[in-house]
Amino acid sequence: MIIAQSQQQLTFEQFLRQLPDEEGRYELVNGEIMRILATRQHEDLADSIIRQFDREIERLGLNYRVSGRIMIRTLTPEGREQGRNPDVSVVDRTVWESNPTGYSALVEPLQLAVEVVSTNWEDDYIDKLDEYQRLGISEYWIVDYLALGSRNLLGNPKRMF
Repeated sequence: MIIAQSQQQLTFEQFLRQLPDEEGRYELVNGEIMRILATRQHEDLADSIIRQFDREIERLGLNYRVSGRIMIRTLTPEGREQGRNPDVSVVDRTVWESNPTGYSALVEPLQLAVEVVSTNWEDDYIDKLDEYQRLGISEYWIVDYLALGSRNLLGNPKRMF
């Protein structure tokens, strides 16, 4: 579920400066600050994916950082800046460490973005897919554990992979 926080059309930089101090996850969508509210099941699944990636990265000695708190700047087809917060982000550690005092916001593409689908599944299947491709994120996973996506996207009958 997403809840609007403001009516002012913000840029990505303004969004980062105006993020609320209260706990939670936020995105910049259509110029507005949106608070992201996830179910416990959603959060547990995202946390599990992060832990599994962390174990594999350590086991294989890869130069990646995994987080559920990385903000990325994306662009809509009209060129409007968005601030997306994937449920799971995998980023090259060299990119991450290049600015150690910076906020956890990136304009560089991630190696992998993972979205756990919620009731606003169209955002994950359509809007974020387009924005992540536009940014140059080469791999994007959609975890639709409840098969909420439309039959056009998942097949009829819906197929789970």
